[in-house]
Amino acid sequence: MSVTPTKADRFSFGLWTIGYNGTDPFGGPTRPPLDVVHGVEKLAELGAYGLTFHDDDLFAFGSTDAERQKQIDRLKGAMADTGIIVPMVTTNLFSAPVFKDGGFTSNDRDVRRFALRKVLRNIDLAAELGAKTFVMWGGREGAEYDSAKDVQAALTRYKEAVDLLSQYVLDKGYDLRFAIEPKPNEPRGDILLPTLGHAIAFIDSLEHPEMVGINPETGHEQMAGLNYTAGIAQALYHGKLFHIDLNGQRGIKYDQDLVFAHGDLHNAFSLVDLLEHGGPQGGPAYDGPRHFDYKPSRTESEDGIWDSVKANMANYLMLKERADAFRADPEVQEALEAAKVAELSVPTLGEGETYADLLADRASYEDFDAQQYLGGKGFGFVRLQQLATEHLLGERR
Repeated sequence: MSVTPTKADRFSFGLWTIGYNGTDPFGGPTRPPLDVVHGVEKLAELGAYGLTFHDDDLFAFGSTDAERQKQIDRLKGAMADTGIIVPMVTTNLFSAPVFKDGGFTSNDRDVRRFALRKVLRNIDLAAELGAKTFVMWGGREGAEYDSAKDVQAALTRYKEAVDLLSQYVLDKGYDLRFAIEPKPNEPRGDILLPTLGHAIAFIDSLEHPEMVGINPETGHEQMAGLNYTAGIAQALYHGKLFHIDLNGQRGIKYDQDLVFAHGDLHNAFSLVDLLEHGGPQGGPAYDGPRHFDYKPSRTESEDGIWDSVKANMANYLMLKERADAFRADPEVQEALEAAKVAELSVPTLGEGETYADLLADRASYEDFDAQQYLGGKGFGFVRLQQLATEHLLGERR
C-alpha cells in the first residue's frame, strides 16, 4: 500500500488546524495568519479532499456582510479550482467575550438568542457549500463553580437549542445532520456533555434524535481517562458516529492536539483497525471523512504546518496497512480463535431458550466446574496483543 494520500481516502482538515498561529495561554503567535486560498491549494496538493471551518475561521467575528461574502467567494473559488469540498461546518460559540458563559446555555437569555441566530446563519452557509455534517462543540457550555450553573436547566436549554436547529434544517430541506463533540474540561472547568456516553444519552432526549449524532475527538476522550477505540465502538453500536476528529494525546493532561498517532500508538492502531474493518467479526464500520483536528506545534514555521498535514495522513495510511496485515495473518487468526474473540458474538442463550430453560440446565451451574479456571483456561490475550505489536512495529507483514 502506498502512503501517498488521494482524495479517495477522504482526509479532511480544519481551517483552524492548519491556520493555528501558535498562540497559547502563555504566549502569542509564532506564525503569521494563513490565507484560506493558500491553505486550500496546499491541502489539495498534498492529497486531502476536504476543508472544514468555524464561521470565525473564514471571516472575523463581527465582519460586515460585504467582508463575510468576500471570504466566502474566495473559498468557493479555491474549491472550484482544486476540487476540495467542505464536508463539515461548525460555529464558534466560545472565542468572543459574549460567549464567556457559553452560547446555548449561558445564564444570560440575550446571549442564548444571539448564539442561536449566529448558528442559524452558519447553517445556511453550510448548506450552501454542500456540507453534510454540522458539528457542535460546546467548549464554554459549563462552569467552574457548582453554585453558578443550574445543570438541569442548562440541559433543558441545550435541548431547546438543538431541537430548534433540527426543526430549521427539516423545514429548509437541508441535507445536513448534527454531531455533538464531547470534551470533559478546558476551557471551562467542567463542560456539559463531557464524554460520548453523556452525549448519546442527551441525544435520546431530543425531538429529532435521528438527526443528531456525535463527533468524538481522540484527545477529548483520553483527557477523561477513557479508551478512544472502545468509545468509537460504542458510537458505532448506537449508529451515532456521524463524524470523527483524529489527533494525538499523551495521557490525561491539557488538550494537546498532537498529530494523529503521536500519542498512544497502540490505541491509534486499534482505532484504525476498527474504523476500517468494523471489528473482528465485521460489524458497522465508519464511512465518513477521516478528519484531523490537531494543531501544528507552535515551534514550527509554515513548512512545519505542511509537514504535519502530511504526517497525519501518512500515519493513518501506515496504520491501515498494518491493520490489514494483522487481520490477514494466519497466526493472528489462530490467536483470535484461542482467545474466543468470535465466541462473544454467539448469544449466551440458545435460540428460543428462556430463563426457565437456563435454570433447568445443570451444566451451566450445578455441574459446571468453575475451579478449572484457577491456573487454567487462559485466554491468550497477551499473545494476541504481542502479535498486534509486532505488526504495528513492522516485524510482521
